[in-house]
Amino acid sequence: MGAYVLRRILLMIPTLFGIMAISFAVIQFAPGGPVEQVIAKLTGQGGDAADRLSGSSGDIGGTNFDPAGGEGSSKYRGAQGLDPEFIAKLEKQFGFDKPPLERFFMMLWNYIRFDFGESYFRDVSVLDLILEKMPVSISLGIWITLLSYMISIPLGIRKAVKDGSSFDIWTSGIIIIGYAIPAFLFAILLMVLFAGGSFFDWFPLRGLTSENFDQLSLGGKALDYLWHLALPLTALVLSAFATTTLLTKNSFLDEIRKQYVVTARAKGLSEHRVLYGHVFRNAMLIVVAGFPGAFISAFFTGSLLIENIFSLDGLGLLGFRSVLDRDYPVVFANLYIFSLLGLFVSLISDLIYTWIDPRIDFERRDV
Repeated sequence: MGAYVLRRILLMIPTLFGIMAISFAVIQFAPGGPVEQVIAKLTGQGGDAADRLSGSSGDIGGTNFDPAGGEGSSKYRGAQGLDPEFIAKLEKQFGFDKPPLERFFMMLWNYIRFDFGESYFRDVSVLDLILEKMPVSISLGIWITLLSYMISIPLGIRKAVKDGSSFDIWTSGIIIIGYAIPAFLFAILLMVLFAGGSFFDWFPLRGLTSENFDQLSLGGKALDYLWHLALPLTALVLSAFATTTLLTKNSFLDEIRKQYVVTARAKGLSEHRVLYGHVFRNAMLIVVAGFPGAFISAFFTGSLLIENIFSLDGLGLLGFRSVLDRDYPVVFANLYIFSLLGLFVSLISDLIYTWIDPRIDFERRDV
């Protein structure tokens, strides 16, 4: 197993390099970079990102500048009439005075040491920014994963036992409908119905806690926290449990038809003993081993739109705003961290397989 783990870790290096290289190349052709963001601010067309960087249109990067002054052409859209020397200082401030390859390898060298630099438009390091937003995304990821497994496993087992019955048919219909409805669309429906839209005003629309959270008792804090999470979790769990439910059902059906189950029943064991004493461990192998991957998926990808809809200040909302602002240090740091964690979680899932079922030996297979 040690040789297999070593091979997998070594394969992570070219995989991660490829992810970062492709993303970096795509970014080079994307219009509206950080320099253009500031230029747009100077010419009266900027948004929030340029506002946060500049503070005022006359002082950027410590350089006093009159946007009406200066002549010359520039490769940046909207930069006509701006002083080329100022544009050069702005490029240097963002690191764009170096060739793309040099910037790429400098970025990789810094990322290997987990040095992600500072945000372009926020006066804080990227790592501190990510750590600040992480509790919200961790809360969503943990609760989505736990709730989906708590629903999926009992439901999947029941569907396997009642395979072909009316219960199996109508629950499959509900699962298919739930899986087909996009989480963000269901979230908007919940917001309209229960969060002060057109009907009821029962749930809050912003944040994980209320403004008076610190003044509440311990029980009050727990209720307030769950009150804020009710709608986002409902929207996310709707489709999250579908795959695990069907996976659990199919795993149990496959095990139930095996000879050892027939033998156990022939010995007079109760159905409960057969299911949970013999079938459960073998059937749940693939489901339990997929737990880390399910958590990472819910943690990093499932909550992006939900965080935006319900104004939850987590990693999803941070990544979305960073892309809009062209805050490249935050964008690439998120991509690097998420990709690295995803690769390690894939390895952990394989190791869990071997821990649950020692018969599995990955060293005898090609990586």
